[in-house]
Amino acid sequence: MSNDNLQIRRIAIDTYHENVAYMHRECGIYRAEGFQALSKILVSANGSKVLAVLNVVDDSSIVLPEELGLSEQAFQQLNIAEGSLVTVNHAEAPKSMDAVRRKINGERLSQDDFNSITNDIAETRYSKMEMAAFLVATGQNNLDRDELFFLTRAMLQSGDTMNWHESLVVDKHCIGGIPGNRTSMLVVPIVAAHGMLIPKTSSRAITSPAGTADTMEVLAEVNLSPDQLHDIVRQERGCLAWGGTAKLAPVDDMLISVERPLGIDSQGQMVASILSKKLAAGSTHLIIDIPVGPTAKVRHMNQALALRKLFEFVGDRLNIHLEVMITDGRQPVGRGIGPVLEARDIMQVLRNDPDAPFDLRQKSLQLAGRIIEFDPDVRGGQGYAIARDILESGRAGAKMNALIQAQGPKPIDLHPGSLCYEVVADRDGIVTSIDNFQMAKIAGLAGAPKIKKAGVDLFKKLGSPVEKGETLYCIYAEFPTDFKFATELANQNNGYMIGSEEQIIKSLIAF
Repeated sequence: MSNDNLQIRRIAIDTYHENVAYMHRECGIYRAEGFQALSKILVSANGSKVLAVLNVVDDSSIVLPEELGLSEQAFQQLNIAEGSLVTVNHAEAPKSMDAVRRKINGERLSQDDFNSITNDIAETRYSKMEMAAFLVATGQNNLDRDELFFLTRAMLQSGDTMNWHESLVVDKHCIGGIPGNRTSMLVVPIVAAHGMLIPKTSSRAITSPAGTADTMEVLAEVNLSPDQLHDIVRQERGCLAWGGTAKLAPVDDMLISVERPLGIDSQGQMVASILSKKLAAGSTHLIIDIPVGPTAKVRHMNQALALRKLFEFVGDRLNIHLEVMITDGRQPVGRGIGPVLEARDIMQVLRNDPDAPFDLRQKSLQLAGRIIEFDPDVRGGQGYAIARDILESGRAGAKMNALIQAQGPKPIDLHPGSLCYEVVADRDGIVTSIDNFQMAKIAGLAGAPKIKKAGVDLFKKLGSPVEKGETLYCIYAEFPTDFKFATELANQNNGYMIGSEEQIIKSLIAF
């Protein structure tokens, strides 16, 4: 292999959780070493190394034959000055791909296998294609419960772990699939105002129109360093931050970067993702919210009970006190779907606004109440009343304002996008069902979560009487193409069924 050097050039491209290198086709090393586009290369300089996927360039304005370009992420990881000399060699194929191929063939993997896979992913030895192969191999029901435990433990060990030096560190997580379900942004200020430690780190949306981090970002900074996170939680007893910058279970974020564009969100990966992140954040006590409904992720009670057993099995072996709440997932929670609209709903609840969405308020109080009952000084059954008093007294609103100030306030504009389309009822009757998946898809096509002001604003919920021509919801967008795609989908299928009262889908949940 040649030891010829190339000069590093910073290429201002965000390649999102993938290291990418750019080499000119006329580069001597490219010709001598037989590199190919999309092959993996090892870039080395002064003891610093980075693995990257190679892209071949024909345009000298991007990179010259004597240069090696690095994407933003790869350049930051290599951490040397632009113009420095580097050596480039072929990278060895990740040895753990043998385990992935065995899993594709239906074999059972060991703890060592999962450790090797997550280590190679963390070391950026996997391309996104190889990560996709791993996700597909372990997707759906292809992991038994022991393998799921092995994967969770391996993901947990892939990054840093926070230790708060307290015996009670609480958190909650919803498995997703219900648009508008931003209960965490109400639970955290309520629980923190009670005095319990709740360091809430969240992923961004995977397949939904908004995640907690996407919505909190409307109000405050969520990209916090580990030191910032630690200081804020110590000061305020809580936070609402994105977990990616804290280097907590980083393999999870790398896998999510592949899951998102593929629309993959398998049960096993979901359990491993949630528990590895919560344990890395130092949680000792956790509430898991599993919504059940005909268009939720979990559609039948027997599925919910099986998933609860999985969470409890892995949680017990990893020594976290875990309780599962099975909740009503028949329709979106709140009115807004999309970051700005959801943030508006949150602030209405915190301000005790009479127009605040009742279902979002009630569900958040139920969840916060259960967490408060982890407090040994609170008797069972008292949590809901304590949570309600904290909210109604204004203490939760004050705590949220304190969190916003501590994390770094954003200029708050809760007005939705400038393009608006009203979806109307085609007949008189009662709203008998709302399709969660379709509403999320419409909001996503409108631009959410990337476009904060995009989304859907619901005017009618289950059981609402409607007249023909009355508005069911509004679609908001900022860009004409997004607007066109979202409105076309809504015109094909608006996600609402209108009929008679006896046709309303009954809840399986007694809340």
